[in-house]
Amino acid sequence: MTPNAASAPSGPSRRSFLASTAVATAAVAGGMPLLAACGGSDSGSRDGTTSGKDAKKILPAFVASNVVKPDIPAKNGSAIGFTSKLDLATLKTSVTKKLGKGGKVTIMSPFWGSPPKQNNAYYRAMNDLIGVDVVWQNQDGNTYDQKLGAVLASSDIPDVVVVPGWNMNGKIPSAIINKFADLGPYLSGDAVKEYPNLAAIPTDAWQRSLFGGKLRGLPQPAPYVTGIVPLYRKDVFDKEGYEIPRSADEFMALAKEITNAKAKRWACLDMKWTAFQNFGVLSGSEKPLWWNLVDGKLICRIETEEYLEALEWARKLFAAGVVHPDSELGKNAPDPGPKFAAGEFLIYPNNITQWWSRTGEQASQNPEFKIWGMDIWGHDGGNPDLWAEQPAGIFAFINKKASESVIRDVLAVANVTAAPYGTKEYMMTNYGVEGTHYSVKDGVPVKTDKGNNEVMNAYVMVASPAATLAHPDFPDVAKGQVEWQQRMGAFTKKSSFWGMQITEPGRYTNLGNDFEQLEDDITRGRKKISDMQQAVSDWKSKGGDKLRDWYKKILDENGSAAS
Repeated sequence: MTPNAASAPSGPSRRSFLASTAVATAAVAGGMPLLAACGGSDSGSRDGTTSGKDAKKILPAFVASNVVKPDIPAKNGSAIGFTSKLDLATLKTSVTKKLGKGGKVTIMSPFWGSPPKQNNAYYRAMNDLIGVDVVWQNQDGNTYDQKLGAVLASSDIPDVVVVPGWNMNGKIPSAIINKFADLGPYLSGDAVKEYPNLAAIPTDAWQRSLFGGKLRGLPQPAPYVTGIVPLYRKDVFDKEGYEIPRSADEFMALAKEITNAKAKRWACLDMKWTAFQNFGVLSGSEKPLWWNLVDGKLICRIETEEYLEALEWARKLFAAGVVHPDSELGKNAPDPGPKFAAGEFLIYPNNITQWWSRTGEQASQNPEFKIWGMDIWGHDGGNPDLWAEQPAGIFAFINKKASESVIRDVLAVANVTAAPYGTKEYMMTNYGVEGTHYSVKDGVPVKTDKGNNEVMNAYVMVASPAATLAHPDFPDVAKGQVEWQQRMGAFTKKSSFWGMQITEPGRYTNLGNDFEQLEDDITRGRKKISDMQQAVSDWKSKGGDKLRDWYKKILDENGSAAS
């Protein structure tokens, strides 16, 4: 189940594309792929790359949960799906005894919106369920990186600090290694069985929680299938008889057929991110995913022909006049929702969470409106070559100075928040107290005003169950989302550093920062493909080739976590 998703701009950056849906992501059990920008100092630059036999000694045992059976099991890296209505009378119990010992735990976490008062009904109910007095230090999610840096540089660190992957830059990764506890003694191997819901978190997500060779993070699992979907107006397509394109040429022909600038209708927004998928370009979300071993040599995404071909195709769309003028504005363009609903454009790539949120926005005022996800196609009409995203993107860490009792209490919190969909603990975590924060009408939970004010992105930030999609209000959307992931997952491959936590040395941190702006300049006709070729040449000489050697050494010494 998903709360209202924050809107991403029509020309999103790598960070805004994924971070903009953080509110939704945090509360879709397990979330969606999220950005983790890499950076850091040379110290610890190879830390957190543990894999293979070394990782097996550290990772928690996996014990699948059998408390609730999903309507659609996970497949090909997808989330699990639920399409049935909710029946509160049949909710299962996944935490049979209160594991908290009544201690007090402070948690600092990003928060989007206005934080509720500390002693509200939702917080009291959750703390009573867990047996822990959680005190929240909620911080503005939009400026969280600034607060995070200041707190981690101080001696006054809360018991728990939540760190989204996109905030792991600068000195944050080395601070994680130096200032947070090793959870191995409590969770490695069979020890995790004391916390059954944590034991049911997929191993890939725990692999991502290894920092400095130790198990330090409590993860939010995510599907590894790309979270960026070419969303389209299915109702208009059906009415006009438009067919889903299966190649770059077919898309261009369709775009020209749709577009009528005088009538204020264009085919699409900036399709750069879909172009990267269509042409098989390595993931651009997290810097380690830029690299892949090909015939014994590490290749970076920006060095490939596919990268240039994708940019050229995206440029041709702009040049043909089929892209909505808002996309010319780039990443500061307005929210695409209203103009998409008005039919000013019919296709745009964005986070999969918008499939549900746009449906919800229009359900009462525009009942004919139907947004759907277009299958990604190979540019030449064949199957696409897609690249896996990381299997976890937000982590909670426990202060290294915390006592064993505090650590145990935090794990008690996480064991409740990681409860699967269909359980009493999940409903309490995500919806609060029945009658106070929500009611269920025709099998659909509906939040009250109090629920909307109090049950927001707090406890869901500590840990989550296996990635889950469940929208009782729009079960067809949940089904469509999971089935889309499963179809696309069949064409998804894992690159060499998939699933690994890697912090690049500080001297390379900003090396690739200018490429995104250059990409946008090229697609909008302000720069040429030759400018990108020159930029790649400069990147190599300024450190790209040395960075390649650095990554290759990691791969030689640690092996790949991908299988």
